[in-house]
Order: sequence, then C-alpha cells, then structure tokens
Amino acid sequence: MAQEKRLVEEITPMSVDFAQWYTDICKKADLVDYSSVKGCMIIRPYGYAIWELMQGILDKRFKELGHENVYMPLFIPESLLNKEKEHVEGFAPEVAWVTRGGSEELTEPLCVRPTSETLFCEHYANIIKSWRDLPKLYNQWCNVVRWEKTTRPFLRSREFLWQEGHTMHATAEEAIEETLCMLNVYAEFHEKVLSIPVIKGRKTDSDKFAGAEATYAIEALMHDGKSLQAATSHYFGDGFARAFGIQYTDKENKLVYPHQTSWGCTTRMIGGIIMTHGDDSGLALPPAVAPIQVIVIPVAMHKPGVVEKATEIADRLRHAGIRVKVDTSDYSAGWKFAEYEMKGVPVRLEIGPRDIEAGQCVLVTRHNREKTVVSLDAIVEAAKERLEAVRTGLYEKALANRNTHTYDCRTIDEINSSLAEHGDGFVRAMWCGDEGCEDEVKVRTGVGSRCIPFEQESISDTCVCCGEPAKHLVYWANAY
Repeated sequence: MAQEKRLVEEITPMSVDFAQWYTDICKKADLVDYSSVKGCMIIRPYGYAIWELMQGILDKRFKELGHENVYMPLFIPESLLNKEKEHVEGFAPEVAWVTRGGSEELTEPLCVRPTSETLFCEHYANIIKSWRDLPKLYNQWCNVVRWEKTTRPFLRSREFLWQEGHTMHATAEEAIEETLCMLNVYAEFHEKVLSIPVIKGRKTDSDKFAGAEATYAIEALMHDGKSLQAATSHYFGDGFARAFGIQYTDKENKLVYPHQTSWGCTTRMIGGIIMTHGDDSGLALPPAVAPIQVIVIPVAMHKPGVVEKATEIADRLRHAGIRVKVDTSDYSAGWKFAEYEMKGVPVRLEIGPRDIEAGQCVLVTRHNREKTVVSLDAIVEAAKERLEAVRTGLYEKALANRNTHTYDCRTIDEINSSLAEHGDGFVRAMWCGDEGCEDEVKVRTGVGSRCIPFEQESISDTCVCCGEPAKHLVYWANAY
C-alpha cells in the first residue's frame, strides 16, 4: 500500500503549482522525457500513440475533403524565405539557420523550416499553369523548428510535430470557404473527439499570421483559466502568389493570380488534453485518442480461472474494435488502479472470483470514478456505452468549467475586478476596433485579445477601453 500511495503523491496538486502539476503528468504518465537538446522533447511511446491516433482521425477527414499528403524539404534557402517580406519578418526571431555543411561554409544559409508556405509556393509556381490545375489541396505531416526562448512539453518546444495544409484556389470566395471549412474541421475534432469545447473566431489584425489577410482560430480554456490556441486557419489572398509569380490562365484565357490558404494543428493538442481533462491523479483521456480504452484488472489472480476469464473478456472487447489491455503483472490491484488512472485510461474493468461466479464484472469510468456492475453477457455493449459516457462527461465537465470562468465586463475596472475575484478566465468585452485600445487593455489588465468570435452579441454599446462606439465582442484572456 505504501507503494500505491507514493505513486499518487508524485503528482503535485494543481491547486499548489499548476505548472509543476502539468510537468509531473507529462513525466509520470510516460508521455515525454527530456533530452540533451535544450528546448526539445522526447515523445515516449505512450505519448506518441496518442499523437498517432489524432493523426489518423484527422488524416482520414482531410482526405475525405479531397486533400492529398505531400512532403517538402526540411531546409529553405534564405533567398526563398525572403521573397515574402511580411512573412519573413514575422518569423525572423524564431528561425534556426544552417550555415555549414560538412567541412564547408554554405554559399547561402539554409533556414530550418518554421513553416512551409514559401516551399509550397515555389512548387505551385512550377505546377499551376491553367484553371484546370486548380484547386490544389495539399497537406503535410512533418516537424518544424522555432527557436522558442521559454519551452514546455507539448505546449512550446523548439522542434514539434504538426500538420500544415496548403491550398490554392481560383477565386477568393473558394479560398475563404476552404479556410473556414478547415477551421470547422478542427473545431469538430476538438469538441467531438477530444471533448474540448472551443470558441471559433477571427484573430485581430495585430495577432494574425505573418503574411495573412485573415487568421481564424479556435480557443479553448484550460483548468487554470488560461486560453490555448488549439488550431489556426489562414486566408492569404493572392499576396504569396504575387510574391512568387504564381499565375494561371483562366477560362477566359486571362493570366490571373490564384488565392491561397494554410491551416494547421500540432502536438500542443496533447497539452490541451492534459490541461482540460487532467486532475490530481493524472491524465483523463478522451476514448478516441486513448491508446488503451479499457484496462482489464484481474483481482486475486492466484485463484483458478481468473486470468483466463479476464483474457477471454479482453478478446471479446478487442474483437469488437476496442483497444484493450489485460494487466497480469505482479503488482497489487490497488497499485494498478492508481497507475492506469494516472495514464488516463477511460474505463477500468475489474473481475475477480466472486464476479466470475455471479457472471458479472465492474466497470469504472475515469472521469468521475463511477462504478457499474455489468453482466458478462452484455460486456461489449456496456463497455461501448461507458466509453461514450466518458466522452460526453469530459466535454460537459470542461464546458461547465469554461462557463464558470467566463466573465462579461463593460469597463477596464470590471475586468480587473473579475480577474482579482475569480482568477484567470475568458473575459468577454466590447472593442471599438482600434489597435491602440487593444494594446491598452493588455497593459492595464494583463489579458490580451484571443479572438473575435463568430457568434457576436452586444453586451455594451461602447468600447471597454475608450468608451467610443463598439464594433466587436472580443474574448480576452491570458494564454499559453
């Protein structure tokens, strides 16, 4: 029992130190390890399995919408990166450079890709000639490098994994439709798969992606009241096309520029799962991305037939498409309960001699620790029902947390009072559209604009900062 107690105590309570709680879970749940490369992480098998499941679900959806996977080089010549001035200026502080190859100095420095717009544009300039070549719907799964000063596993690291979609369209209308379509794909994935409620909206001009005409994002609220930008989708207009000389002959035989989008999400989604659903016992994984969906714990394994029955049940679940594991290690049942709670396994199945005699077992759901006695004859249906209960339960719990920590404010003083009384959260306040007011809110309250939500409503007629007529409802928050 002492061993079981120590296992739980290794996680710092989130109420004591949220940042340390997060780091403890990343380490103790075997998601990551540190490496000798400063600012980079080793994603361990359990963490990578979560990413693979995310990748598989999203990749299937992308392909259903007509996107094709490609792969671009890791390196970008300096001259190519410099073709789009606003874009390169936006990324310049984070770029890593290769200046030497083997024993020789390179004639031109190579950037280690922070993102791949310029590479895709160079390629598109070579292959797009006619209206018949459009649209081009490409996606890339890869790693990128951004030289972050402050790093944290999954949330910010100098190298991370992501997907980046890059598409070209004949008209602005088609490109904008693609931009919003992909934002909706991300929103649906987060809400239906990851059980994370999100706010969909447009970034303010000061916060849009370098080189974009418009940036759209989904924002999620974490346990500690900070916002996480979970995914973004960008409309570039024809700016990159003009910079890279990408033109095509339209149906009227005129030479015109295509319109471009890009969109992406990263391994920071794993950090979002931890900070949205985790608790002081560890992870709580949404079933769709849980490497183990049901853990079977045989109780009193030394008794005849217990392990055999546990294995038989696991085989039935596996045959039904459920990811299942039977733990027959020599640790105590209590130790195993704590271990798989830490790893966030959605459903635990307990079975011992008395259960076998009664033709039943016990199912325990991770998010609320609710126990259900289930007939072995109905175990497959019951397990699926419990997995769905975890998915919806996690979402409802996260939504309740967001609603509790969302404050409507009409003045700067109200923002400061709400934050002082309740702590971090989403602040909903009106804005006149002036960048100076946006900056002033940040200076005087500490919270920055996160997005202009698509679902607009008026909580005041005047700007929260200057008192002039308001144009937009804005979500403000501290953010990761």
